[in-house]
Amino acid sequence: MSNLKLVIAMSLDGYVAGPSQSVENPLGIGGEALHEWAFALEAWRAPHGLSGGEVNPSSKVMEDRLASVGATIMGRNMFGGRPGPWSEQEPWNGWWGEDPPFHHPVFVLTHHPREPLVCEGGTTFTFVTDGIESALAQARDAAGDKKISLAGGAEACREYLAAGLVDEMSIDLVPIFLGDGERLFDGLGVGNPKLAHVRTIDAPGVTHLEFARR
Repeated sequence: MSNLKLVIAMSLDGYVAGPSQSVENPLGIGGEALHEWAFALEAWRAPHGLSGGEVNPSSKVMEDRLASVGATIMGRNMFGGRPGPWSEQEPWNGWWGEDPPFHHPVFVLTHHPREPLVCEGGTTFTFVTDGIESALAQARDAAGDKKISLAGGAEACREYLAAGLVDEMSIDLVPIFLGDGERLFDGLGVGNPKLAHVRTIDAPGVTHLEFARR
């Protein structure tokens, strides 16, 4: 059975997005700095159709993640667009253009039904309205023997953590302070998440902290 792995970048003060998130500024004020280490990597740039980039200890982390994933789960906020029902006149199709970098099935948690969005390069967004367990079951069917990436945002990640459904977690800890925004672990209660630290990888601008189910 495919493992569910939460992968997310976090500031030193525990935020995974800055304040004032919007369609125009999806990561909030200062939130893009959480991902600058990744944007600079050749291993990140190549799947996005960009040339050049750095090679450092984060490169293997990124390459292993991309190679091991057979499906992705994300929340409505990460897929983006305005809250509420989807617009039929100008439907939101994500931040990634006609050829998103996933190249595998993506399951989007939402309260509002919508037909699947089939994109170039093997990416299909399926909109799941009947809960996190249903999304996980569908992702497991799609992933085969590969892992499922739980890509965010914070609310979706908290739901899976609270339900005890996360098998692995990778926190990309970035040495910045955001001061406000959205925290990952708020409200999970004592003893959660039930994951133990298994590995630390130091790299320029980020420390990768790996956890697995106890």
